[in-house]
Amino acid sequence: MRPLITEYFGKYKCNDVQSYVDLGGYSGLKKVIQKGVDWALEELKAADIRGRGGAEYPAWRKWSMAKGRQGEKLILCNADEGEPGSFKDRDILLHDPMKIIEGMTIAAYCTGAKNGYIYIREEYAHIRERFIDACESAKSQGYLGNQILGQDFDFDIHVNIGAGAYICGENTALIESMHGMAGRPRLKPPRVGEKGLFGLPTLVNNVETFVCATTVFIHGKGVYCQSGTEKSKGNKVISLSGKIKHAGTYEIPFGMTINEILNDLGGGSKNGLKLSFVQSGGASGPLIPASEFDMPFTYEDFKDRGFVIGAGSMVVVDESMDLIDYLIAVEGFFHHESCGKCTPCREGMVHIVKILDKINNQTATLKDLDKLKRVMKVMVEASFCGLGTTAPTALYSAFKYFEEDLCKNIIGWEAKNDSSNH
Repeated sequence: MRPLITEYFGKYKCNDVQSYVDLGGYSGLKKVIQKGVDWALEELKAADIRGRGGAEYPAWRKWSMAKGRQGEKLILCNADEGEPGSFKDRDILLHDPMKIIEGMTIAAYCTGAKNGYIYIREEYAHIRERFIDACESAKSQGYLGNQILGQDFDFDIHVNIGAGAYICGENTALIESMHGMAGRPRLKPPRVGEKGLFGLPTLVNNVETFVCATTVFIHGKGVYCQSGTEKSKGNKVISLSGKIKHAGTYEIPFGMTINEILNDLGGGSKNGLKLSFVQSGGASGPLIPASEFDMPFTYEDFKDRGFVIGAGSMVVVDESMDLIDYLIAVEGFFHHESCGKCTPCREGMVHIVKILDKINNQTATLKDLDKLKRVMKVMVEASFCGLGTTAPTALYSAFKYFEEDLCKNIIGWEAKNDSSNH
């Protein structure tokens, strides 16, 4: 398979814009300037790029709305990659920062923005200087700053470091953090497209989304759409980790099956043990049992079977891992990262972790099980932001596919099952 999104990985010096241009870089921006904004938005629409941070919102629609807003507006790249198991944005930042810069610059040209910001997670602090160097190199050759490519077009990029909190991956919490406030989500509306960073209309996209847009403009929608499926066009960058031989960042065409990803790319089970499940989309994603590994990696197939692609992370788990231990690790993460703003999430996570510990210690009762399910439901329906509404996702899928393993040590479970079977 021909890589497109990651085609420039390791092929140029990140602080030398000319080496990027020699590969074909900035041809996308030149095309957009030559053919116009309307052409660019139609090209983006035809490629059907959806938000690669997990929201899956069509990029062309977000860019079009930003274009239509009056007055000063901003471009913001969300590089706060805090989802456990996800590291593909880190590799893009390390190996192809110029494509991010070009994508943000194209977005600025299409929307009329003059300033852009990138919010890089605190744990990626070592990448910050490299990205700044890349921006300075682009600026020195007229690809960033004033009168870009000799046009009446000014655009600059400012680099921010994250607050070290998972919740700051949520757009409004990220913006609050950039304002110097605690990184907590805010009430919507207004949405960030209307009132975002510094109170200005702000176009926010993920690292991979900007890179995908650049890829489409460099090669054209025809080349980009040669891979993938009718409804999931092109390629996707994924993070593969866990009990797999060859963990790493991979670019795959939409339509590969999970089995093909695990065996052809990942090399199969790391220890030769049977694989139990894959958690897709990070800690906030569902558990996909081995019985579903024939499923194609597409938005439509995942949605039809109740799964999510999310940011594209796949954590592989084999039979050596106890299900309860895994769930305690996942829910413990959310318990730690809950910002505490809303009661359903703040208190709900406390109860979920306590009950899972009781199940693990074989002291949980059917009453605890009922309480666990009620707390999960309240969190999904009443939490303020996506952290609370998705924190129980792994648990829900565990009940659906692994109920016996999850509940076998609950006091009264076997008696309840025996009575229901007679």
